[in-house]
Amino acid sequence: MAVNLPDTHGGDAEAGPVVPAAPAGGRAEARRARRAAEGRRSAGGRRPAEGGRSSAPKGRRSGRRPRPWWIEIPAMAAVGLVVALLIKTCLFQVFTIPSGSMENTLRVGDRVGVNKLAPLTGWEPERGQPVVFKDPGNWLPPQPADGNPVTSALGSALSFVGLVPPKDDNYLVKRVIATGGQTVQCAGTTLTVDGAAVDEPYLHPGDDSCAGLDFGPVTVPKGYVWVEGDHRSDSADSRYHQRGPGGGAVPVENVVGPVSAVVWPLGHLDWFGWVGR
Repeated sequence: MAVNLPDTHGGDAEAGPVVPAAPAGGRAEARRARRAAEGRRSAGGRRPAEGGRSSAPKGRRSGRRPRPWWIEIPAMAAVGLVVALLIKTCLFQVFTIPSGSMENTLRVGDRVGVNKLAPLTGWEPERGQPVVFKDPGNWLPPQPADGNPVTSALGSALSFVGLVPPKDDNYLVKRVIATGGQTVQCAGTTLTVDGAAVDEPYLHPGDDSCAGLDFGPVTVPKGYVWVEGDHRSDSADSRYHQRGPGGGAVPVENVVGPVSAVVWPLGHLDWFGWVGR
């Protein structure tokens, strides 16, 4: 039986040519390209320069500009001064040894580091420790004033931040011999504390404990310390100020801290421990 087929020439003309389907790999590539284009649009619509690197200068990429030297140097100096002030106030302070009263443990011109943190943590002076203390009253002669106002102001500023020893130099360094409540006495060549002889290996060669000056017995007041120099024959210490305040003893509140080390000169570096032992 014959079947009449409809005329399809018009339909074929409207449909146009047949486009072959893209292979599976091509579709995957197209998806990747679309994702890349969407990523570029979300980043601001900019295409990266050739090789994947941005053509923007480094300063623009980081958003920071280097500071000029005339700002950097003063800023660094200010930070250094603040650090020095904190160290001097809370940790260590340097003092210069002006006399031979502590020889040979400490020599003239030595610079010693004093532990200022120790008193802040409950430390109190003990027998045998070398300490720095503020003049309790006329132990030292008046210090000459600097006639140059410029150098005087500079010295005061550097001393304030701890870069040089205290300008007024009204500090002394001696060794603690007895503390509050103890009784000290010296007779002949023997020093005793609470009746027991004191061994003093630190004495200057040729000196004995009394160095020709007998005294005592003296009971040290509470809150005070009795101090003497290691160079016993060349030290105007507690023995020579018994008519003064405290009967020659030094108030503990005047003590800056224990001498922990000799920090200069290099040939005489020494370490006495955190609390001067």
